[in-house]
Amino acid sequence: MTFTPRAARPAVAASAVALAAAVALLAPTTPAYAAGNAVPSYEVKINLTAAALDASHNPGAAVKSAFGITGSAKTRSYGYYDTDALALDAQGWSVRLRHKDGSNFEETYKKRFPVTGGDINAALTTANAAGFDSGDTNYKAEVDWGYAKQTLSFSNEKSHSAKNYSGTTLPTDATGRDWLVADTPGKLADWNGTGWGTTTLQGSRLHGGVTAKVYGGAWGASDDASIEVLPVVGAGGTGTEYVVELSFKTASYTDAAKLHTDAIALAEANGWLYHGDILKTQLILDRY
Repeated sequence: MTFTPRAARPAVAASAVALAAAVALLAPTTPAYAAGNAVPSYEVKINLTAAALDASHNPGAAVKSAFGITGSAKTRSYGYYDTDALALDAQGWSVRLRHKDGSNFEETYKKRFPVTGGDINAALTTANAAGFDSGDTNYKAEVDWGYAKQTLSFSNEKSHSAKNYSGTTLPTDATGRDWLVADTPGKLADWNGTGWGTTTLQGSRLHGGVTAKVYGGAWGASDDASIEVLPVVGAGGTGTEYVVELSFKTASYTDAAKLHTDAIALAEANGWLYHGDILKTQLILDRY
């Protein structure tokens, strides 16, 4: 706010200047405007049925050819840390520890915001109000676009040395938790109250681990296409079910929309399409 004092008489000019300076120091300043909404990338995720797999539970040759999958299988193991009551998940947070063959461990702290009625801008505005905006370069914004559901997420990724760990081996439950607690980012640490996230993570356990095979390639507008085949324990605690996820990454909403439409149509035409959304995070949290 700017104050414009009346013209002072010479005899009191010095006093007027001093008073104006004092008032200026006490006056409220104009608040800085928050940064704009984040600009997300997109990942289209379409689930396929067991019909897309061969007898060895690998993507069939026809499926790979149809979606431009050319790479050989790469293995990765991962799990999620949460309490038995899933307190982090209830607040829209997930904490994942992942180990890809030949790489360091990846620590991912992710906050999710629902997208209602396809209104991504509204979800971005909600996230902005919670402190996730274009100015925070520690978090990557992404829209996961499934068969019928969209979710906005903000991911903070860190790494931990895999020295002395071979293949895709995961550390013990306690060791993994210690790593994740030590690296907890500030937004999670104080979410829902000072120290809440750190304390909650300290009381968490590993849900998993699970080991998936991932096949890469390029298709349509995406040069980052993949099929992940994830074996998970059956809902009753026995047996094995296979989650098959076809995904495409792109920075463009227009490209993501076309990839979504085209992938569903092609999978449907070949009898491979699963009519629904299988959320791997929730599945692993619930079953392990």
